Amino acid sequence: MPRLPPTARAGVRASLPLVVGVVPFGLVAGVAAVDAGLSPLAAFGMSVVVFAGASQLAVIDLLGRDASLVVVVLTGVIINLRMLMYSASIAPYFQRYRTRWKAVLAYFLTDQAYAVAVARFQARVGEEGEDGERAEAGETDGGHDDGRRDYFYLGVAASIWVVWVVATAVGIGVGRGLPDAWGLDFAVPLVFLALLVPRLEDGETAAAGVVAGLVALFGSGLPYELGLPLAAVVGVGVGLVVEEVRDR
Repeated sequence: MPRLPPTARAGVRASLPLVVGVVPFGLVAGVAAVDAGLSPLAAFGMSVVVFAGASQLAVIDLLGRDASLVVVVLTGVIINLRMLMYSASIAPYFQRYRTRWKAVLAYFLTDQAYAVAVARFQARVGEEGEDGERAEAGETDGGHDDGRRDYFYLGVAASIWVVWVVATAVGIGVGRGLPDAWGLDFAVPLVFLALLVPRLEDGETAAAGVVAGLVALFGSGLPYELGLPLAAVVGVGVGLVVEEVRDR
């Protein structure tokens, strides 16, 4: 049986703290899909093909309320606009790979996979300079280095995908059988907080995070979930302004 490359194994290990939070998220999505009237096959297919937690829940809610297809699609697109920023940020690390392979990597892009992978890549570049690619296999596995950032990214992202699909399948199977006392909804924001807090490294990121959080909070009532992309844009703008003021 072929073994995973060292960098991929490092990615799988890095994903372990995150997949614990993905499980309740997936269960909630599966239950919500059943409650909205989707067939088990359609609900499962959505998790496999769409693979987008926040927008998936919003789309399921709209489908359950018989919203028009245009509104459903636009809502999903708007919520996922942040993936454009993630893609622009992570793309330089994957420049040397073929377009088809990058399309596969793009399919697995999530908030969690982006945060973990970029943190790893930035740390490696900081340690090794522009040749940081050579260190991507990590300090484990006997020091072996296969120099593949894509393997580390896939180790993280594919692990999240597998857990997400399995968890949503379980949620679809049990339907409303999960007790409300489990508080699964509360686990979702905790996952994102665990990703956010370590990234608030200086004044710029702290200001961007706080302002974006406030905009998202007060914009939660906006139509089509516009509060999320608005918060992202405003947060980035605030971070840039703070950086500019500090450098003067």
